[in-house]
Amino acid sequence: MEMENRILSMMRELSYKPLTAAELQRALEIDEAEREEFFLLLEDMEKRGLVVRTRTNRYGVPERMNLVVGRLQMKQRGYGFVIPDRPGLADLYVHPGDLGGAMHGDRVVARIHRGRDERPEGQVIRILERAQRTVVGTFQSMGYYAFVRPDDRRLPWDVFIAPDDFGGARDGDKVVAEITVYPERSASCQGRVVEVLGRPGDPGLDVLAVVRKYELPEAFPEEVLAEAEAVPDGVREEDLAGRRDLRERPTVTIDGEDAKDLDDAVSLERLPGGNWLLGVHIADVSYYVREGSALDREAFRRGCSVYLVDRVIPMLPPRLSNGICSLNPQTERLTLTCDMEWTPDLQLVRHEIYPSVIRTRERMTYTQVRRILVDEDPELIERYRDLVPMFREMRELAMRLRERRLRRGAVDFNFDETKVILDGEGRPVEIVRKPRTVAEQIIEEFMLAANETVAEHFRWLDVPFLYRVHEDPDPEKIEGFKEFVWSLGYVLRTKGGRVHPRALQEILDQVRGRPEERVVNTILLRSMRQARYSHESLGHFGLAAEFYTHFTSPIRRYPDLVIHRVIREWLARGSLPAAVEARWRAEMPRIADQSSERERIAVEAERESQDLKKVEFMLDKIGETFDGIISGVTSFGLFVELENSVEGLVHISYLEDDYYRFEEKHLALVGERTGRVFRIGDRVKVLVAGANKEDRTIDFRLVEAAEEAEGRGDPAAGVPGGFEMRPAAGSGGRSRRKKRGAQPAEGSWEPVVVVQEEIRVPKKKAKRKAVRTREVKKAKAKRKKRRG
Repeated sequence: MEMENRILSMMRELSYKPLTAAELQRALEIDEAEREEFFLLLEDMEKRGLVVRTRTNRYGVPERMNLVVGRLQMKQRGYGFVIPDRPGLADLYVHPGDLGGAMHGDRVVARIHRGRDERPEGQVIRILERAQRTVVGTFQSMGYYAFVRPDDRRLPWDVFIAPDDFGGARDGDKVVAEITVYPERSASCQGRVVEVLGRPGDPGLDVLAVVRKYELPEAFPEEVLAEAEAVPDGVREEDLAGRRDLRERPTVTIDGEDAKDLDDAVSLERLPGGNWLLGVHIADVSYYVREGSALDREAFRRGCSVYLVDRVIPMLPPRLSNGICSLNPQTERLTLTCDMEWTPDLQLVRHEIYPSVIRTRERMTYTQVRRILVDEDPELIERYRDLVPMFREMRELAMRLRERRLRRGAVDFNFDETKVILDGEGRPVEIVRKPRTVAEQIIEEFMLAANETVAEHFRWLDVPFLYRVHEDPDPEKIEGFKEFVWSLGYVLRTKGGRVHPRALQEILDQVRGRPEERVVNTILLRSMRQARYSHESLGHFGLAAEFYTHFTSPIRRYPDLVIHRVIREWLARGSLPAAVEARWRAEMPRIADQSSERERIAVEAERESQDLKKVEFMLDKIGETFDGIISGVTSFGLFVELENSVEGLVHISYLEDDYYRFEEKHLALVGERTGRVFRIGDRVKVLVAGANKEDRTIDFRLVEAAEEAEGRGDPAAGVPGGFEMRPAAGSGGRSRRKKRGAQPAEGSWEPVVVVQEEIRVPKKKAKRKAVRTREVKKAKAKRKKRRG
């Protein structure tokens, strides 16, 4: 690691020019005895994209050679973006013709050049690492050969399958194909069938395909299960050495009804002086999962638990995640505790982090706590009468912590979680919204407080650690969001493309309760960077926190497990041995990158499994009408989100009352003849026109548009009035106004009208065109006659 840093430091100096391996060896004064090891390190650094070797075998860092190293993110239309490894760099657009055989998810090196609009574009010049080893898709037999059509539309190539590689698949089967030959600039992709998943319509096939697509590991290796079996079922006397006994402290868990891996518990008491003592107690998973063990290696590989629509793929075997590590009620469990003493004006006057043993009083659910605190359910209040005063104190402290967090500028998105309810055969029967109640907010605020406290404590100790970081948004995206909310009548305060999170929260406060609330929240979320793990404490923009980590979920997140190890080692010794500290400093960047990547995969898989079931839910709703809100506007149509969170597309071809142009700046479609405007946040009524589970798409038609098309008669006779218009950007108002008999501005439309689905040129224009044509023909004939 030290030599690697020396190489990178030298290459980043302004005076450095690309050198050969031998020249680098001499410049760094590497002994001949270490020559081979040095060359192997250079080769490894090249494979990882840290350095680049030119055609003349000279080495340099990518950023000094007009190159970007990153992950290729493809879009369904065939183009892609290189997401740079280095934080802070803008994503690089790659034209379909410049992919160089790279596929979605590949780690690549791209050369930067300028596009037509002067924006940076890239060309893939090297593929460092292939992301796709297998492809999940539909087997299409062509007789003597076959193709597998990928389910993932971001993979632009069908996989060619030779006759000997069918693997027993039949036409129409859902299969897993292993890629044997990757596509080059002109060659196709080839593979062989390694697993037949089933026939279309088989119960559970859709989610199984998602599991295989993302290569989610369902079964645990035998050695991992053997280690899990060796873990004791309960807490033994020898396990209590060095732990503080909190078994008599009133402690509870508060989770969802179906949660089984209970990794956090909370306690709260009012001290004689009026201060609160908040205890956050987290399962001590690191006590049972030792560093370097088979359990640890498997947990690192998985990165996190994955919560699909019909199953959970845990990071740890159920014997641990649902057993000895889960803080089950009235059961002794080993924990790491973070005690925080808060004054009534929310000054943190004391905190302490230590190993402990607890016994929770009750396993509470969010619903129960909400019914006690909000509904004041007499039956539940009587049942939990010993705990109700603590719950009321928890509400008071949590709400004060939340107000304090918002005052300092944290961005608080207002999204209701949705849950797809399945029957016994995995078919969706209902989609329900799960609003964020006071019960969820209590746990959220207490976990945030613990994470910040732990992060700051160990940051000042300067020990190797993992942090949860969220960098400032890209200025260009913030400017785009600023223009968007301006078109809705809201003003976002920025300075030089930079924005304080408090200004963003002010916008969210202003839209709360309005039709555009959810859409503004969504657009803002898309405008921000993705949070990630890092070995450096870089702050958390969204939380307006200087220090932040993930400490509270070691059963389901590997970074939490790792920092528990650091905490336990430091608590046991009072410091870290030099060898241990050096090893962890070298390992933390790798763990952070792996954890961030596994989290991204888990989020994509979870979202896809939900979307599949949402499309399936709408299959028998074709022909029905629903109220919705426009959630997206593109050049090809409108995306509409229903109240149950299902989203579908109204294609622009279904907007038959006018020609619509796309106003990208305002994210709106504007009728050229009528002046009618469709904008994000508008409420509409739609009819479900179709649903395709394979493509995961839902087609809508606007109900009012269809009704107007039936009853308007001759559209050329006049322009229908009454279309709603929002004020243009900068008009300063948010109210709607009616605009009757709207006339297009001069030059804003071509003199073409729609008559019974046909495009006709008006008679006067057609007559003038015909006259001009005859005159041109006569003039040509005269010139020809003179020449003759």
